[in-house]
Amino acid sequence: MINETFVASDPKSAYDQAVQKYGNEVSLVSAKQLKYDDGVLRCEVVIAVPTELFMEKSFGDLSMDNSSSDEDETLLEEIGELKAQLEQMKDGFLELGESNSIIEEVKTLFVEKGIAERWLDEMFRSLIDTPVVEETSLLVSYLLEEIDEILKVKEEDLSTPKVMMLVGPTGVGKTTTIAKLAARYAYLLDRPYKVALLNLDSYKVGAIEQLEHYADIMQIEHHSVSSVEEFKEKLEQLVDYDVILIDTAGMSPYDTQKFIKTVEFVNSDSQRDIEVNLVLSATVKYEDMEDIYKNFSFLNLDSVVISKFDETKHFGTLLNFMLLYNLPMSYFSVGQEVPDDLLLASKEYLLERFIGDVNEG
Repeated sequence: MINETFVASDPKSAYDQAVQKYGNEVSLVSAKQLKYDDGVLRCEVVIAVPTELFMEKSFGDLSMDNSSSDEDETLLEEIGELKAQLEQMKDGFLELGESNSIIEEVKTLFVEKGIAERWLDEMFRSLIDTPVVEETSLLVSYLLEEIDEILKVKEEDLSTPKVMMLVGPTGVGKTTTIAKLAARYAYLLDRPYKVALLNLDSYKVGAIEQLEHYADIMQIEHHSVSSVEEFKEKLEQLVDYDVILIDTAGMSPYDTQKFIKTVEFVNSDSQRDIEVNLVLSATVKYEDMEDIYKNFSFLNLDSVVISKFDETKHFGTLLNFMLLYNLPMSYFSVGQEVPDDLLLASKEYLLERFIGDVNEG
């Protein structure tokens, strides 16, 4: 198999390019959104293609033609020169950083607490030879202010009907979070909103029963859906509801089958806009962050719901995720109680916990 990358303004268009070129013999490897040098956000989708099909579609009868070898050699030389320039820039910056013990002290502390070295280097690059780097407390305060500035919060808005789909890795608490949201919308706000629950999780044993149990207690309508057509029909039937909450199967970043199934639901021809919310555990491991983002960014995420605040005292890695991938936060799940342990997302709430962890350092 050969991997090929397709780029478009949105995930569906990039994936459609691959299908148009190779048909249905492709398989999804990864998908991510990147901000290019021109400031435009684009989606890169990596597709695995059978080798023979790749050669046929990409080169045809010209696969043995060596006429472009000179151009290829020139391109490789340019790439090599670019890599060398980048290494020089990196070495130069490291020398500056190493000459300032305060930068090294603060950098070490923040890295130990889970903040990515590359993000810190971006911050320090603009501070060399300024008064900020001459005092530890001043530099720490500056970084915290920058973090506060970068973090985004998605405000709760129920002024119009909405369809909310919750996606995320296995075991992050999507079903419990949906129950908390349902109770909030139906009973805890300025007026009772009309809420319905849809369950797309036919993989996890007991998943349907668990959501049904919550729905029965709250006297909220609940439906289990197994196909895209049935999904579209249910959305049409529930058109007069204020909020429709959709539970999905938990997915490993490597579970392509479940992922493609979820993509089909998100990209259905429904007349309703679907707001996709990634449920992310506060206990996320640094090593898993990139895989989680690559997997779920393909779904055009609207916000992040952060769960399991009660299961950790260390929030650096979570904060790092929010800084690197620039996603707005919408809700925090801070315990197991339904519906009590759900809060509107707050920069202050997250930063207070991170600062406590930094102070311990």
